[in-house]
Amino acid sequence: MPAPIVEILTADEIRRTITRLASEIVEKVSDLQQLVLVGIYTRGVPLAASLAAQIESLEGIHVPVGALDITFYRDDLDQVGMRTPARTEIPLDLTHRCVVLVDDVIFKGRTVRAALSAVTEYGRPATIYLAVLVDRGHRQLPIHPDFTGKYLPTAAEEQVKVYLHSHDGRDAVELIRIPS
Repeated sequence: MPAPIVEILTADEIRRTITRLASEIVEKVSDLQQLVLVGIYTRGVPLAASLAAQIESLEGIHVPVGALDITFYRDDLDQVGMRTPARTEIPLDLTHRCVVLVDDVIFKGRTVRAALSAVTEYGRPATIYLAVLVDRGHRQLPIHPDFTGKYLPTAAEEQVKVYLHSHDGRDAVELIRIPS
């Protein structure tokens, strides 16, 4: 029997959520000229680009966007296995910048912990914030997003899948319930 799938966010809801998150970032960051969005591979990268485009639409300010691969900073490589690293692309020195790390889903917090270690290789930011599309709970580390699109309480064995048009040909967030 296939796992039941529940659509959590539609394409329109994702678009509205990105607009809201961009507005929240604009409100929180005092100097948008110092803002840099850094997406965590894989789907954090297009989310960061979407947020930057929305901020530019709202404020008329171009926001640099970077892409961060955290493979070699993970503390669970023995469990998840080695994979081919993506290319980290940080457009400028992050020293004294306001960096917003962007990811699709936060779960245990380990990806963000690795991203915090990785991002400091590119300078010493004045501030680092975290923006996520979905917060599903179950943190193992004291990490909490500053900007959250959707809080989604889940069971530990459930899965949250984010689909983005740039990677998957459609925009959606789904909850996959694993039958017991």
